[in-house]
Amino acid sequence: MHHRVQVAIIGAGPSGLMLGALLARAGIDHVIIERQSPDYVLSRIRAGVLEQGTVDVLDQLELSGRLHREGLVHHGFELLFQGRRHRIDLHALTQGKQVVVYGQTEVTKDLMTHRTASGLSSFYQVEALQIRGIDESSVQIEGNHQGRPLHIQCDIVAGCDGFHGLCRRLMPSKVLKEYEKIYPFGWLGVLADVKPVADELIYVNSPQGFALCSMRSPSRSRYYLQVPADDDINAWSDERFWAVLRSRLDAEAADQLITGPSIEKSIAPLRSFVAEPMRWGRLLLAGDAAHIVPPTGAKGLNLAVSDVRFLAEALSCWFSDRDDHHLDRYSSRCLQRVWRAERFSWWFTSLMHRFPEQGEFGQKIQEAELDYLIRSQAASASLAENYVGLPMAWS
Repeated sequence: MHHRVQVAIIGAGPSGLMLGALLARAGIDHVIIERQSPDYVLSRIRAGVLEQGTVDVLDQLELSGRLHREGLVHHGFELLFQGRRHRIDLHALTQGKQVVVYGQTEVTKDLMTHRTASGLSSFYQVEALQIRGIDESSVQIEGNHQGRPLHIQCDIVAGCDGFHGLCRRLMPSKVLKEYEKIYPFGWLGVLADVKPVADELIYVNSPQGFALCSMRSPSRSRYYLQVPADDDINAWSDERFWAVLRSRLDAEAADQLITGPSIEKSIAPLRSFVAEPMRWGRLLLAGDAAHIVPPTGAKGLNLAVSDVRFLAEALSCWFSDRDDHHLDRYSSRCLQRVWRAERFSWWFTSLMHRFPEQGEFGQKIQEAELDYLIRSQAASASLAENYVGLPMAWS
C-alpha cells in the first residue's frame, strides 16, 4: 500500500489526533500511524483538567459539544495542610478564568469519532515502523499494517508518539539535549464509581505524604496517593487504599469519603523531562515525545495541545510559502511555554510531596510556604495564573 501525503503523524493519542483535526481544517493532506489498536489507546487512563486554551482549540474545531455538556467547570480548588482546607479562587484571582474537568480519554474519544466521521486516514496496529530521510528532501516511512506492507512518502513527520516512542530516538545525539529529573515517589491512582468527596479538587500536603481528591464526573471519582517509586501495586488492596487516603484528609472530608470497588488501579512514576530542540530537519516533535511533567497541576495534555497548535500554524504557513522561518521558530516558541509549565509543575510537586531527605524541617518549610500562599494575594494569584494556564504565547 503506497501513499503520498504532506504530513505523516506518528501516534494517535490526543496530540496526534488534535494535530490531525487542525491539519484537516487547514486543508493539509496527512495520515496518522499508530502502533496500538484504537481500543488500547482509549483504555489509557490519564489526567482530566483542561485549561481554557485547550477548550478554546476544541471550540474552534467544533469538537467541544460533549465537553460542554458533560465537563465540570471548576472556578477553584482546595489546598489541605495542617489538617485544614483553604480554597484558591481561580475565578477571582485570574479575572474570570476557569478550568474544565473532562477526562483525557473523553477528549481522545471525541477526536477519534470526528476523524472517523470525516473519513480521514488512520493506520492502527502498524508494526516494524521505519522512518528514513528526515535530513533529506522527502521522508520514506515503511511498516506492516495488518500483515501487508505499508509505504508512505511525506514532506514532514510529526512525532506525537509519546515519551517511549520512536521519533525522538531518530534525532542524532549530537543534536539532541535531554534534561531530566526523576522523583523518588509515584502516584497510586484509583478510579471508582462513587460520588466525589468534594465539588472541587483537593490537593493534600500531609506529614504522611501527598494525596489528591479529583473526579471524572459527579458519580466517578479519581483519587491519588503518594507512594514510594518502587512500591508494589499488589500490596494495595482497595481497603488499604481507602484507609490511607482517609488518614491524609481533614476530619470533615474523611467523614464524607464514600468508598467502593476500584475500576482501575495503577502506580505512575513522576518525572520532569525536556528534549531540545523539538525539531530536526523534517521531524517535529510534539507533546510527551518532547517533554513530560509530573501530574501535579495537570499540565501534560494542555502542553501537548499548545504544541500542536503552534505546529499546525507553522505547517500551514510553510506549505503556503515554503519559507523555513516558520519551522525554524517552532521549537523555540514551544520550549518557552514548556519550560514555564515545567517550572510550575516542579514547584507544585516540590511543595506538596514528602521527599525522603527533607525531614521535619522540610515539612515545616512546606507548611510555611502554603500558609504564605493562602494569605498573600500576590502568591495566590501566581498559583492561580499558572494553574488556569499561561497565555499560549508571551512575547
